[in-house]
Amino acid sequence: MGRENFSSRLGFILVSAGCAIGIGNVWKFPYLCGAYGGAAFILIYLIFLVIMGIPVMVCEFAVGRASRTSVAMSFDKLEPWGTYWHTHKIIGISGCYLLLMFYTSVGGWLMNYCVKGFSGDFQNIEKDAIEGMFGDMMADTSGMIFWTVLICIIGFVICVFGLQNGVERVSKFMMVALLAIMVILAIRSVFLPGALSGVKFYLIPDFKKMAEIGIGDVIFNAMSQAFFTLSIGIGAMLIFGSHLDRRRSLTGEAVSITLLDTFVALTSGFIIIPACFAFAIEPGAGPSLIFITLPNIFSQMAMGQLWGGLFFLFLTFAALTTIVAVVENLVSFNIDLFGWSRTKSVLVSGILLTILSMPCVLGFNLWSGIQPFGEDSTIMDLEDFIVSNNLLPLGSMGYILFCTCRNGWGWKNFIREANQGEGMKFPVWLRPYVQYVIPLIIAVIYLKGYYDKFYGQPILVFLGWMALAIALLIFVIYCVFVRKKI
Repeated sequence: MGRENFSSRLGFILVSAGCAIGIGNVWKFPYLCGAYGGAAFILIYLIFLVIMGIPVMVCEFAVGRASRTSVAMSFDKLEPWGTYWHTHKIIGISGCYLLLMFYTSVGGWLMNYCVKGFSGDFQNIEKDAIEGMFGDMMADTSGMIFWTVLICIIGFVICVFGLQNGVERVSKFMMVALLAIMVILAIRSVFLPGALSGVKFYLIPDFKKMAEIGIGDVIFNAMSQAFFTLSIGIGAMLIFGSHLDRRRSLTGEAVSITLLDTFVALTSGFIIIPACFAFAIEPGAGPSLIFITLPNIFSQMAMGQLWGGLFFLFLTFAALTTIVAVVENLVSFNIDLFGWSRTKSVLVSGILLTILSMPCVLGFNLWSGIQPFGEDSTIMDLEDFIVSNNLLPLGSMGYILFCTCRNGWGWKNFIREANQGEGMKFPVWLRPYVQYVIPLIIAVIYLKGYYDKFYGQPILVFLGWMALAIALLIFVIYCVFVRKKI
């Protein structure tokens, strides 16, 4: 039986974009934009999307389409005999599980707040009450478990119907609904009284303010956001490449997905930043922006019950499209590794993921005493750190090196696969840049992430974590150059 393909090019683009589009586009991008100078940050972010994000995505798609399997077996199929590239499946499999172990909790929060929004819970209450509402939700163990289990069930039920009838059909609906809701909310936001100042802040670069903040910090944060927004590095994109036929070249598809992902990020800024200016709220408020700051805006807004409900509905769709896409990876792992049926794989993976999601849920209440990074840190912080600061960058470096090094799949094989079919071609002359410059950029992002995380802690703690970061980086590079004797 052959591997199931997407029913249409649009289905592939919407499902892949749904995987890339998550709460990071809506939550993280606007507050980073607010904190790092508005349009100046956006300009640098867009540059890094083009020069770094798209090439890595093309590499991941190429490995998937050439192997016709998930990350569980893709390197095994394509690597030269006797090499260690197959060890990178550890990054892909663990990355997908770890991502969903905390992403399902956040998805549950959003579903909860969607119900609260449409129910009018944000209306006619004080700011302190809204802040307390978020704390009460976290402390409610049974409620947190309910919403997390519910979103897990939804994700796996969709995947049991297969790629075309489940993942593709539902993702198409959610993506179209998400985009429509976003446009409506953005139009509503920019026409609020006083919102024009926010629009100017968002669209007109202020390089003077960028210099005051620190050009290096702005560039690094824009580079990091461009890298992480596309969900590349753990095989979450590879799986959709494995279901893609060879009628279209991969660069054009990667550009289309990046444009859609960027549209969502930029539109979310048009929803949030003008509204913040209209109601005198700090747009760089940080992680509390969605769950505390924005409900305060909806409580003051005319028809706030409708707009608040729609906002959290679109956030729920953004989270659920990512969850469904990554769940499809988990299901494919078992099918490829063990030859299980889709139904058996969905059942086993669903039970396993639901159990693995519980530490994150309990980390905010019953297990709140577990603080991996010191005071106020949670189990979610640890899981997010492992994925965002380690597996995504190291996995992406693995794909780049695998597609460019002679000891890996190799540049010729990569170019042949990437450029097969109609559409935009990947430039052959970019090899030196892809092989040497992009891995260097990824290494800088990776080590800087550790530095920012642990700088300021006791010197032995700081040196210990930095030593671990360097050791992991060396391991990835080691897999490139070491080859068994034949």
